[in-house]
Amino acid sequence: MHNDQRILLVEDDLNLGLLLMDYLESEGLQVTWRRDALSGLQQAKRQPFDLCILDVMMAGMDGFSLAKNLRTQYPKLPFLFLTARMLKEDRLKGYALGAEDYLTKPFDEEELLCKIRVILRRTAGASAPTEKTQQIGRFAYDPARQELRIDARTIRLTEKENAVLRLLSQHQNRILRRDEAVEKIYGKYDYFLGRSFDVFISRLRKLLKADPNVSIENVFKVGFILNVKEGQA
Repeated sequence: MHNDQRILLVEDDLNLGLLLMDYLESEGLQVTWRRDALSGLQQAKRQPFDLCILDVMMAGMDGFSLAKNLRTQYPKLPFLFLTARMLKEDRLKGYALGAEDYLTKPFDEEELLCKIRVILRRTAGASAPTEKTQQIGRFAYDPARQELRIDARTIRLTEKENAVLRLLSQHQNRILRRDEAVEKIYGKYDYFLGRSFDVFISRLRKLLKADPNVSIENVFKVGFILNVKEGQA
């Protein structure tokens, strides 16, 4: 792992924060630790980071609100949650916000490090400059710039929206299996990640409505098809 990869850790627990910072730095990462969401957000404005690790339950602004702010201002910045909250609704909310993962406390440090490495490897090459603009109906889709253009309108995609649309476009008018797509995007498959994937499918459906010749079809218990009517691609 490169020693120039920067992690923003936002964790209000003093002992856990010190432990994680020491451990991750011993593994070659540069870690900036902040103990509340507001100072974490301010730190993200001061310098670029490759990944954010966010606690959920913090005084004042909680981790979910912090994630929303980070996603709005830095759509390419990946993040994961570390939290004691184990409710299904919380996990789904975390993934719907675009989280790469959701680890509940207590967790294994080596497992966390493994997840960090997977995320950093994937996001480092997520937007290869060699990718060409593709035509999807009336849309011009530029995966390298995370953009959809139609007429005079430009739509900026989030990292996850871009990853899902990239896979759909690669299987245009063919079935994209849901379990395989989730594993490619997240590095593994489980129920919560599948639900998160479905959220991004819904978001893309809304964006693609601008062209009635383009649609995302649900194939029950199998996956999805990016349908582009013949002569419109």
